[in-house]
Amino acid sequence: MRNPLWRLKTLPWVILLQNAALTILIATILDFLLLQAFSQLPSALLGGRLSAFFTLLFLVLPFLAMMGVGAMSVVLMEQVFRSVFLDAGILWALIACIGIVLFIRDVLPWDVSFLVGLSYTQIVGAALGVFFRGKRYWRY
Repeated sequence: MRNPLWRLKTLPWVILLQNAALTILIATILDFLLLQAFSQLPSALLGGRLSAFFTLLFLVLPFLAMMGVGAMSVVLMEQVFRSVFLDAGILWALIACIGIVLFIRDVLPWDVSFLVGLSYTQIVGAALGVFFRGKRYWRY
């Protein structure tokens, strides 16, 4: 009988965790810079006629940002960590590693997260980003 956990044991977890850490580091730096840019906006602009637009934008933006993080992790796997052959199992493990690194980052006493965080919708966004960008690896 085949061992169902054999595939989990053979995944390159160290490389996937390194990729997820690099991805979250880049995303956190970009998140911090975007937070600084939004803090420079005048309060009249945020409270005027565009307040409904900014409210909708701040609801959708974290989901879209995490889609970008997921896609960026696949691009980094293609460009930086070329020794790993990507398939559906690797992509699912990459999503798990992104979640682990986000959990570790949220446990640390830094308060720099604006768009990149650990919530259900953001993990779904990361999964969609990984599988949209890695479509050719899991389809065939």
